[in-house]
Amino acid sequence: MLELSLACQINDRTRALIDRKVEIEGCTINFVHGPAEELFQRAFRHGEFDMSELSLGTHLLTTARGESRYIGVPVFLSRSFRHSAIYVRSDRGIDSPQALKGRRIGVPDFQQTAGIWVRGMLADEYGVDSRDVRWVVGGLEQAGREARVPYSLPPDIRVEPIAANQTLAKLLEAGELDAVIAPRPPSCFGHHECVQRLFPDFRVKEEAWFAKTGLFPPMHVLGIRRSLVERHPWLPVNVYAAFRISRDMALAELAITDTLRVMHPWITSEYERVKALMGSDYWRYGICENRVDLDTLQRYARNDGLIQQDVPIESLFASSTFDGFNF
Repeated sequence: MLELSLACQINDRTRALIDRKVEIEGCTINFVHGPAEELFQRAFRHGEFDMSELSLGTHLLTTARGESRYIGVPVFLSRSFRHSAIYVRSDRGIDSPQALKGRRIGVPDFQQTAGIWVRGMLADEYGVDSRDVRWVVGGLEQAGREARVPYSLPPDIRVEPIAANQTLAKLLEAGELDAVIAPRPPSCFGHHECVQRLFPDFRVKEEAWFAKTGLFPPMHVLGIRRSLVERHPWLPVNVYAAFRISRDMALAELAITDTLRVMHPWITSEYERVKALMGSDYWRYGICENRVDLDTLQRYARNDGLIQQDVPIESLFASSTFDGFNF
């Protein structure tokens, strides 16, 4: 029996594992919880965990450079549409995505997966390329925040750091930035009348984008220490199976109507609405099921200059997880 550490956030798709209702066969797990950014820093900088939730964008970058301590399992613990992640100054005449050209836009980390997806979407749908913008990087709310791993970009992609005592939220509030792209709202949103979403009707835009592209952007992936997989080749499949079961249990709870498991009075109708648009397997795990999403993310990362060429999918994920499974 292997005793392993596993770092992940607590949510509906991991709770059955954390509560020990689902076990990873052959393993005893010591769970580590915390905010995603903290876990990513500890995993990518120091390799602290045997298994960890990882930023998919940074996993792609470190694998491309041959520096990844982890091999992926196609368990995508976080997915999110990101039209809602663009916050702009409404006093700058930014009344369309195209109006972002030539602006100073903050991002917490240029390699952050949310930012890669937003920049790619802006290029594909609205003709706003990464080279059309002056990018400013730094902590959204935390001064002195550094990139989780170093990276270099082509000279035609302009990126500058903020001062060590500044944050993106404060700069946006002060009008020193024209916009910020971030996975959570900056603290000035809702408190400053000039800080608004670029897409106030973001759900309409996101549903239309999904109907057009079929993309439901994966943000986080599960990683296992490569040295562990080399010694125990059975491990990735057992991990994948357990996470699939935990996810399926969470999905089943959304459909329960007698006593709601989620504090949302219309959760069952919301669930049916999502399935009608996206299908029953909308929070999909597996490599084949996510191949279009993964290929698109690689294309976006190439255009951003984060990778020079596509990373072979066999380098990103454990080979045993390429087989089809019925759990």
